[in-house]
Amino acid sequence: MRKWWSFSFLLVIFLTVLVACGQQTGGSNEDNSGDSGSEGNDGQRHAVIFKSTGNPFGEKLMEGFETAITEAGDEAILRAPDQPTVEGQIQIIEELISQQVDSITIIGNDYDGLQPVLTKAMDRGIKVLSADSAVNGASRLVHINQADPEAIGRIQIEAVAEMIDHEGQIAILSATSQASNQNLWIEWMQTELEKPDYENIELVEIAYGDDLRDKSVSETEALLQSYPDLKAIIAPTTVGIAAASKVISDKGLQGEVVVTGLGLPSEMAEYIENGVSPWMYLWNPIDLGYLAGYAAKALADEEISGEVGDTFEAGDLGNFEVTETEDGTEVLLGDPFKFDPDNIDEWKDVY
Repeated sequence: MRKWWSFSFLLVIFLTVLVACGQQTGGSNEDNSGDSGSEGNDGQRHAVIFKSTGNPFGEKLMEGFETAITEAGDEAILRAPDQPTVEGQIQIIEELISQQVDSITIIGNDYDGLQPVLTKAMDRGIKVLSADSAVNGASRLVHINQADPEAIGRIQIEAVAEMIDHEGQIAILSATSQASNQNLWIEWMQTELEKPDYENIELVEIAYGDDLRDKSVSETEALLQSYPDLKAIIAPTTVGIAAASKVISDKGLQGEVVVTGLGLPSEMAEYIENGVSPWMYLWNPIDLGYLAGYAAKALADEEISGEVGDTFEAGDLGNFEVTETEDGTEVLLGDPFKFDPDNIDEWKDVY
């Protein structure tokens, strides 16, 4: 009798544990489906990798990317290395390959250096595209470009020439020396400078702040010390233009050295208002990330392959077409937008 009672007691405990485990498993599955997006989604995971952490432009770009992927009912993975290095991005890409994500959107720290690992990702069936800072055509299916590189480069020279009355020394404060978008814009700046209209403008140096605030500040201070007659700094990077403007403002050099380039309205409003930067340009990084997110989704769903003539719908932005470039294909967001004292108040609280 005692043995039967012990057996019955153990049996009750065993059945109770089984029921509890079954309830826990059901709850876990329910939570996972909620985390992955809207009800009934296909469970795709789309990753975006920016150049480095702590970059306001990158944060806004990834915000737009996440919005697009969430609207599509999928999961967005937002990653960036601590420093803007190829090695840091390679490590992240390897991790994403092992996780077998559906797509990787890369904002490249190097044009060619990521090719082996991105090719590996594509060989594993992962759709790869670049945005903002391109990787080479063999490393991706399509590039999401913010605007025409020629227009971006030329317009910055046109702007700085007007600011300094077509005469004087200028310098460029770029991001990293390997950044493909920066380098292409600078090439077009140099091409524009060959025109007779700019014969009295001298480009004295191209400096690199590596899209790091402290280094960009140091590079700006070095430019001012090396070239006491410097009239202007062009910084085609949101980190660089804000850093250069702060140095000029802190030193009380308003009116002596002007700054222009590509900047975030929220960071540049005070410098546009105090005259350090008469005006500057940019596009909406949120829209750029949003467009990249919808392109990644279209590739993963095989609605497009990245070939010339492919079209897809990018949510609130409307329809876009894949066009041909010298190295692969791309999708253009639009033209650069001018921010000046007349409109900066409208935009400084937006992004």
